[in-house]
Parts: sequence; structure tokens; C-alpha cells
Amino acid sequence: MTHLPELHGEHLWLREMRATDLAPFERIHTHRLLTRFLGVDRMDTRQAEQAFARCLSQPYVQPRRKHTMAVCAPGEDAMVGTMGLLVEEYGRNAMLTSLVLLPGAPVSGHGHEAGRLLMAYGFGRLGLHRIWAGHRADHARMRDVMLAAGLRPEATLRQLFNTQGVWHDVATYAAVAPEWIPQASAAERHILDGDALLPA
Repeated sequence: MTHLPELHGEHLWLREMRATDLAPFERIHTHRLLTRFLGVDRMDTRQAEQAFARCLSQPYVQPRRKHTMAVCAPGEDAMVGTMGLLVEEYGRNAMLTSLVLLPGAPVSGHGHEAGRLLMAYGFGRLGLHRIWAGHRADHARMRDVMLAAGLRPEATLRQLFNTQGVWHDVATYAAVAPEWIPQASAAERHILDGDALLPA
């Protein structure tokens, strides 16, 4: 079993998903607007339940490559969004995935911090060298999120995935450990140094 520690930042924190997170997970993945820019189509309730079960099983898969985390507000335990890290099967690379925040979430405007916390864990505990992310090219607001996470623009991947019956281009960004680590915040440095502890 491979559980991630709680990852605490200034405006939000990440934890492993729990069975009690089903309702917000379903709300995200069955919502027409919240799924509009994701790389998967909007789900029905049954599909969302199946996807949620796969998320709960991630710590029990060896080697663990998928890390889908619950985003929570400081001092709160309720899941208000998701953020993921997918470790690739070659090299020392991973992809940030699944950043979604519920409407009205108290952490709105700080989604980049969720990415930074997972990047600190990836570059630290997982020993990754390169972490990348992407967004639909027509989702212009995500550029600022990517830059705030410390990712640099790289390329546009043409017609990478198909949702709502349309092929979408994806703008990609990446960071490499030697460049990202020196600009880490104090909280990120704590994670990089392996000081984040598993919950009791």
C-alpha cells in the first residue's frame, strides 16, 4: 500500500480520497460545466461511481502511478476539488491531471497551489526529473494557472483528445527539477525534504 502524506500549502491542502468523498466527486464528474474542459466526457452517476472506486484503489496498486487527491481548504476536511499526478512508465516523468474546483470553493483562485504541492512531492519523494501539464488550447484562463505553478510553455499538441464529439488541441507546459526546486516556497521545501508525514 502506498499512501501519500497530507500536503499542506498556504491556501489549501491535499489528502488521499476517502469513501466519504463520493458526493463531491460525483458532483464534479456529472456536472456539464465542470467537465467542459476535462479530457474525458461528462459522466452519468454510474460511471462516476466506477471512476471513484478506481481512485480509491490507487494506493493498493503496485507500483503506484496514479495519485488522485482531494483538495481541501485549510482547517477543513471536506473535499472541494481534485488534483492528480500520473507517473509515466518511462524515465522520471509525470503529468499533472484533473485540477477541478467546485463552484464557490474557498480555495478558488489558488488552484495552482495544488499543482505546486504535488510537484514538490514528485520532485522530492518520488525523485522525478520532469513534470508536465496541459490544457485545452481554448481554455485561456489556464495559462495563468500553469505559469503560477512554475511550469513553462512548451508546445501545442494537435487534436489530442475527443470530448463532446470534437477533437481538441492541447497547450503543454513543463518544469524540470533543477529549475523548479530553487524557487520552492517554505511549505514546498518541507515536502521536497520529505518532512510531510502520513496521517495517523
